[in-house]
Amino acid sequence: MPSKILITGGTGMVGSRLTQRLIEKKDKVSILTTSAVRAEETGAFYWNLKDQYIDYRAFEDVDYIIHLAGAGVADERWTKERKKIIYDSRVANTRLLFERSKGYGIKGIIAASAVGYYGMDAGDQWVDEKTSHGNDFLSDVVVDWERAIDSFGEIMEQVVKLRIGVVLDPVGGALPKISKPIRLGVGSPLGNGQQWLSWIHSEDLAKMILFALDSNLSGTYNAVAPNPITNADFTKAVAKELNRSLWLPNAPAFILKMVFGELAQVVLGGNRVKSNKIKKKGFSFDYPQLDAALMELLE
Repeated sequence: MPSKILITGGTGMVGSRLTQRLIEKKDKVSILTTSAVRAEETGAFYWNLKDQYIDYRAFEDVDYIIHLAGAGVADERWTKERKKIIYDSRVANTRLLFERSKGYGIKGIIAASAVGYYGMDAGDQWVDEKTSHGNDFLSDVVVDWERAIDSFGEIMEQVVKLRIGVVLDPVGGALPKISKPIRLGVGSPLGNGQQWLSWIHSEDLAKMILFALDSNLSGTYNAVAPNPITNADFTKAVAKELNRSLWLPNAPAFILKMVFGELAQVVLGGNRVKSNKIKKKGFSFDYPQLDAALMELLE
């Protein structure tokens, strides 16, 4: 039977794809937005972390919450203020969502988490859901974020955390930023190029969220394609798909650190993440290999 789904981050890159998929399967979708104007114009429901406010009507008759909201990690240099925004947009807003969703009989929540749980650079070792967390800013954020998500187990039957890798999409996220300089003939790998990039096609991520919903999963799952790739090989694959040459030397790590500060470690580090657990539950990737994903994304 159709369900009523409440989505946070529903107007973002992944949320937009997911909303369309849900509508196609006849589910009813409501959106929580931080824009009062958008709420008024589109019929979405307004929430405001600063005021600790969520329109209570958002929760009426809801069966499941899909929680995707969070400020972009790599959008701006990490000042003290930006770090607070990154933290609060994940941890504080999840705590607010928990408090305000009590008493409505909602069955479950599918929530975004991140492979940053394992730290900004886990080296060449494979990591899975049993691997311990890292010891840096992003890891600390994700640990607290997941604790806030776990709270929903007190009021809901189903709680799923998806540790999402680098999402590849033609209109947002990392891929346009990586492909643009390559299109212009000035692309190059970053640092030594050997850092691991655990990625997922945005369609596979939307499909995985629906799979978690429809299969009544619970627990923590890595949301990454089964074949991570190094930064150098990723850059070469994008250049090949775009029929461009890479002639510049690698972008030096010290330059990236000078320009971006602590944020540079996000691209100079990486994690080699396994997705065996979700596959054992029966999930199949439409885009397990990067070449096929890029062929579709960069056409």
